[in-house]
Amino acid sequence: MKIPYLAPHRLAFIALAAFVSTISPVHAGPEKITGPSTHENLAVYLIHGANRVSGKTYLTLQEALAQKKAVVRETGNVNQLSIENTSKDSDIYIQAGDIVKGGQQDRTLGTDLILESKSKVPIASFCVEQGRWSKRGKESSQQFATTTDQVASKELKLAVKYKKAQGEVWDKVAEAQSKLSSNVGTPVAAPQSTSSLQLTLENDRVKASADSYLTALGKVADDAPDAIGLAFAINGKVSAIDTYGSHDLFKKMWPKLLKAAAVEAVANLQKGKIFESPATADVQSAISAAEAGKPSEEKVSKRVKAITRESTESVLFETRDKDVSIHRNLVAK
Repeated sequence: MKIPYLAPHRLAFIALAAFVSTISPVHAGPEKITGPSTHENLAVYLIHGANRVSGKTYLTLQEALAQKKAVVRETGNVNQLSIENTSKDSDIYIQAGDIVKGGQQDRTLGTDLILESKSKVPIASFCVEQGRWSKRGKESSQQFATTTDQVASKELKLAVKYKKAQGEVWDKVAEAQSKLSSNVGTPVAAPQSTSSLQLTLENDRVKASADSYLTALGKVADDAPDAIGLAFAINGKVSAIDTYGSHDLFKKMWPKLLKAAAVEAVANLQKGKIFESPATADVQSAISAAEAGKPSEEKVSKRVKAITRESTESVLFETRDKDVSIHRNLVAK
């Protein structure tokens, strides 16, 4: 068989294309974006698309802890915890930004991870509470029993996932508490631990304010069997976008995502001001701009890798399980 001649510059182009294909996102992009559904200063959009993860389901960490199929332990290292999957046959999906309550201090987890059955691994963490390094009430000082919330501001998300700086995490927790106190009309720091973000999220006034958003928007995804993610805008600007490898995983994460968005909206509410919601084309433009950013890659485990792309306006975090994209999170700067 005669092999066609390829000029050197053509061979170089092919080699470059092959390299780029190994780090470009493994997805076809959203099929469509619908919305917004709005309440006060929060606009929510649904991202629709095909399932990339077929025939496979994950337990979320919240489900696994509730079912006693996961154990999250202290290690003696402030910025590292240990997570064990005690189930016989279930993979656990862990999302960066999830808050685990208890231990020596409340933490937020620093990276997305897939934890296989009968396995135990260390995971990066950041304190979302200062000062305490002891048992609180009836909680275990060595384990974390629940994870019901996520960090609830774009600044906190970037401090945890992008800057990975404990000092900045503490600063952004204090900033969020200050904004919430101002907008709900009462101090939101809990007497048991004034610096605990988790206890602030459990404050009655914060919960009541966020619940008004959840009541108005909680059913948005109910009749969208092809929804794989959401975007949300606050005060007329896109704040964050999350998409998942399957509708099933998205629906499991939906309550946490919406609550975090609602709390962020409460913290940034400018009473009496009306903002125009971005068009769906603006949401798509934000995604496209982020995807054009230069990628950097990190191997998280044998089967999971993280890819980060930064643009002038945002940072896009992608998590792949065996090279299949299972979570993409865009955070506006």
